[in-house]
Amino acid sequence: MIHNDVFAKLPNLLNVLQAHTGTRSRLFLGAAASTIAFTIILKQLTVKQPKLITDYAKVARELNDSGLEFDEWDFIIVGGGTAGCVLASRLSEDPNMRVLLIEAGGSSKDVTESRIPSAFLQLFRTRRDYNLYTEPQKHAGNKKKYWPRAKLLGGCSAMNAMMAQYGAPSDFDEWAEIVGDKSWSWTNFSKHVVHPPWYFRKFEKYNPDPRFPHVDPLLRGANGPVEIGYSAHIWPGCADFVRASMNVGIPFSPDFCTTKGTQGTNKVLTYIDNKSTRVTAESAYLTDDVLARPNLTVITYARVTKVLFDTSSSIPRAIGVEFASKSDTGVVGPKFHARAIKEVVVCGGTIYSPHILMLSGIGPAVQLSRHNIPVVLDAPGVGANLLDHPAVPLRLKEKTGKSFNYLTPYNMRTACMFMRDLLRYQLWGTGPIASNIGEAVAFFRSDNFVLFPPAEYKHDIEDANSGTDAPDIELIMCTAAVRAHSKLLGKTLEAYQILIVLLRPTSKGSLFLKSADPWDNPLMDPSYLETKHDVDVLVRGIRAAFKIAHTEPMSTSVTDVHSTHPQLDHHFSHLSDAELADVVRDRVETLYHPIGTCAMGPGGVVDSNLRVHGTQGLRVCDASIFPKLVSGHPTGAIIATAEKLADVIKAQYA
Repeated sequence: MIHNDVFAKLPNLLNVLQAHTGTRSRLFLGAAASTIAFTIILKQLTVKQPKLITDYAKVARELNDSGLEFDEWDFIIVGGGTAGCVLASRLSEDPNMRVLLIEAGGSSKDVTESRIPSAFLQLFRTRRDYNLYTEPQKHAGNKKKYWPRAKLLGGCSAMNAMMAQYGAPSDFDEWAEIVGDKSWSWTNFSKHVVHPPWYFRKFEKYNPDPRFPHVDPLLRGANGPVEIGYSAHIWPGCADFVRASMNVGIPFSPDFCTTKGTQGTNKVLTYIDNKSTRVTAESAYLTDDVLARPNLTVITYARVTKVLFDTSSSIPRAIGVEFASKSDTGVVGPKFHARAIKEVVVCGGTIYSPHILMLSGIGPAVQLSRHNIPVVLDAPGVGANLLDHPAVPLRLKEKTGKSFNYLTPYNMRTACMFMRDLLRYQLWGTGPIASNIGEAVAFFRSDNFVLFPPAEYKHDIEDANSGTDAPDIELIMCTAAVRAHSKLLGKTLEAYQILIVLLRPTSKGSLFLKSADPWDNPLMDPSYLETKHDVDVLVRGIRAAFKIAHTEPMSTSVTDVHSTHPQLDHHFSHLSDAELADVVRDRVETLYHPIGTCAMGPGGVVDSNLRVHGTQGLRVCDASIFPKLVSGHPTGAIIATAEKLADVIKAQYA
């Protein structure tokens, strides 16, 4: 919500405001701006610059006419996203393992829009975002849909809403059943005390909060690298949302990430430290001490163009990677090779892991041949099984007078409010700027008889959930109403929105190569709303969100129930299911959770130890290996997956 260049533009903003104010106001604004600038500069100076490599000749050999030369590593990790940072840190704990991590972007540690919780939307459509769009969606108005993907160390953990909710226990039991390996079940995967596995608790460092006494600290991790806790700010509308949700029959959940609270409503935990700064996979795992290890090297602004294979035997073996960089003007630099003695682990994410595999000759043979890519292994599952969480906004007028519109200041009053709260955040880590925007949530099922009485909802919906306690709808209460992911509906329109999220879609898409050029992004078709099930569940979610918004205390304290504003949705109660279905098809967008394009399981790409079927020395580790979506937010599951793989690899090479 914070203006993209507001920090750089503070002097200009001050000049404009001073031209329209008296002497006292000018003195106040000058003092405020100076104080804010000083605190920001101090904080930036205290952020240590990480030991990252951009001179690739230090770690690899440039290709030339005299033949191939390599620098050697035990493990090469392709992609410094959420999983890549975890693996690089954990594998390099063994001083005998030489680890090279290659990331296409730079560090997020000094990126203000990433560090400040409420500013993450300002990273969208910038040079730190891949700025991807899907193919036109046949069942959603034939529109291309924007998919933000972070081009930063830490990946999307550096550019998301920071929600630390991991899904339902039965989601992981379903994975274990699909892959035939009980180590992926919730019982074996979710906790960490003395003996591993139990990986969620291993990575957590929960910061107890006296405002939330219902959380049992004994069920959370205490010594992991990833701090989690509740953000310092609670918007009044979000607090009332939780109470209204309870009043319509959704139970209070003390903790979404335990078996006590898969379904329910509450403020959501976030990846945040005790100074109200975002915690990313980079900040948690690639600390100064980790980067100082002599056996770990991290290079940035380099894109892996393919994995190299030894095909002299019947089973191709990954032996290294090729990578290069591309300037802001589009000039591609020289290619470099690095050799992996033990393994290459691809951590490019749901979009780029299958892309890299296909560019390397691992993928559907027909598709590879179409682009004249030599087929190393015919693997039809690469790029298939593309799943995502679709979301639809419900936008309503609010009357608290405390919406977050002013965080994009547009006049003297809002600029003063913004500078006041920016200073408050910089000094104490409190106030609205510490918010993650989507502060409160509710999880429930579309077959909930209390919310959807059979007398009113007479048709059954297919149960696509992983278990009887798993939700298929999430509502996210947001502190402002936006369009196109990050643009306010109107500067002076005081409104909020509830995002209706389909957690278990049955529509499934695919990812394809656009060309053999590694700098051409792949073609993505999630096939949103292909099934009637998906539309029906989202329609029910809209009905539930509207009901909550018009239930006490929201109906008296938050929602302007008498509004008829043409840009808002107060008329939705008069729409039929068919008309709401049209709204769903028109508005549906991503919640930024694509998974599955290198899935585990029969017909998939990797086995339960994430080894690529039909190859040696090659694994994939990121959200692309998920066989099914989790009923919530995937960041925690990605971190836990990488923690698990690190232990598997260490045990294999012990």
